[in-house]
Amino acid sequence: VQLQASGGGLVEAGGSLRLSCAASGRAFNNNGMGWFRQAPGKEREFVAAITWNGSRKTYADSVKGRFTVSRDVAKTTLYLQMNSLKPEDTAVYYCAASRGAIGGSSPSDYKAWGQGTLVTVSS
Repeated sequence: VQLQASGGGLVEAGGSLRLSCAASGRAFNNNGMGWFRQAPGKEREFVAAITWNGSRKTYADSVKGRFTVSRDVAKTTLYLQMNSLKPEDTAVYYCAASRGAIGGSSPSDYKAWGQGTLVTVSS
């Protein structure tokens, strides 16, 4: 599966953005998917994950209640709706395809990565 992330940009604190991740290949419909982010000078961290059928979603504590992960099977696209953005959300955001049907919280759970899209939140 190949992944192409988009939707990043500059937004003021309190604003919203929606990230998209277009997937090619039929494996998208059988795999869990996830979002990670990496801020300058920091390690890549888990943001959100969704199972292959969208029945279960998990979030990092830092984004719970503000971010929503979803997927559109027909469009083979993964989304991350980000609301109430904070300056500490500034990072490059990556989408990833899991090795199995359930997306985990570790980068090692994932077999394919998008190129990343930059989100900058100004205070």
